[in-house]
Amino acid sequence: MDLLPRLRRFARVLVRSDADAHDLVQETVERALVKRSSFRPGTRLDSWAFTIMRRIFIDQTRSNARWARVVAPADERTPDVADAAMAGEALRADALAVRDAIQALPDDQRLAVALVLIDGLSYAEAARVLGVPAGTLTSRLVRGRQTLVQTLAEQGVSA
Repeated sequence: MDLLPRLRRFARVLVRSDADAHDLVQETVERALVKRSSFRPGTRLDSWAFTIMRRIFIDQTRSNARWARVVAPADERTPDVADAAMAGEALRADALAVRDAIQALPDDQRLAVALVLIDGLSYAEAARVLGVPAGTLTSRLVRGRQTLVQTLAEQGVSA
């Protein structure tokens, strides 16, 4: 249960639509429960679950491409506001700017930023989740950070 908010955040980064993110989390939890016998003691549960989610996402993306469908972008049903519990208009505007800057990153950089900077995985763990060498992850993360800092600075957001 403690992992669900982190799974939701990662799903939201992957699919960009609240409804699709909820579906992805549900499918991830279902698959994790079915495959729980493959979980190796000593492995981090979050890394294992993120890997399952990423594989589901890849499968869905390939399936969508075959059927020439596009993952639904944010629309009028997706609120364009930050968390209502956040205080202050300026803080909400900054949060939206950060969210939009992260969403504008290329997929490889966006996923690296989400796993390391948002969800706190180590570089090695994030590299395993993404199925890339640690050096590749580090490069993606550096480029993503640089782009975020530049984008937010241009918008007058202090990160």
